[in-house]
Amino acid sequence: MIRVDPDVCVLCGLCTGVCPPNALDLTPTELKVLPHCTACGWCVPYCPVGAISGGRPRRR
Repeated sequence: MIRVDPDVCVLCGLCTGVCPPNALDLTPTELKVLPHCTACGWCVPYCPVGAISGGRPRRR
């Protein structure tokens, strides 16, 4: 499961552009993880402030 810390998120939107299932909804006041999120974790490393966590472990 992907989690967003609203106290840390700066609403930059970088994560929304890399989300394969388009499961992140950025509004002027918050970032929401939508129900169809697959927890792929692609968004996690793109967050410049570390507000997003979770996701499946990556295979190497």
